[in-house]
Amino acid sequence: MNYRTGIGYDIHRLEKGYDLNLGGVVILHHKGTVGHSDGDVLIHAICDALLGAANLHDIGYHFPDNSPEFKNIDSKILLNRTVRMLTENNYSIVNIDSTICLEHPRVKDSIPVMKETLATVMDIESERISIKATTSEKLGYIGNEEGLAAYAIVLIEKKEKQA
Repeated sequence: MNYRTGIGYDIHRLEKGYDLNLGGVVILHHKGTVGHSDGDVLIHAICDALLGAANLHDIGYHFPDNSPEFKNIDSKILLNRTVRMLTENNYSIVNIDSTICLEHPRVKDSIPVMKETLATVMDIESERISIKATTSEKLGYIGNEEGLAAYAIVLIEKKEKQA
């Protein structure tokens, strides 16, 4: 068996006038994520973790934030493309553990929908995906609701080549 782990991290500003995209779901809030794409920190962290585990560079390498092709793109498309890269390299996802760090809004009730959305995009069972949410106890830019961040750790497995 050939297992590999990867870790991902992403951070975005929060501002009025933008949608708050998390885990492929739009969360109702008076501020949203600012980014070249839709600013989905959770998906971006998962993409980076998957790419890193497979030694396939990082999200910025494949989906640069200065490319017009990715301007305002739905991050679910980036995740789907990332999973295809893994599949093309004979990797499968064993599990994903992730944490969203934001002060407001509370996203606990949206986590089941996020898990189902991500599972559909990645074509895996939702039980393989863990999403947790925490605050920064009103400290720093996250505590001041200027931004939010996400962390992801993944375990992938390389499929043995058939003789």
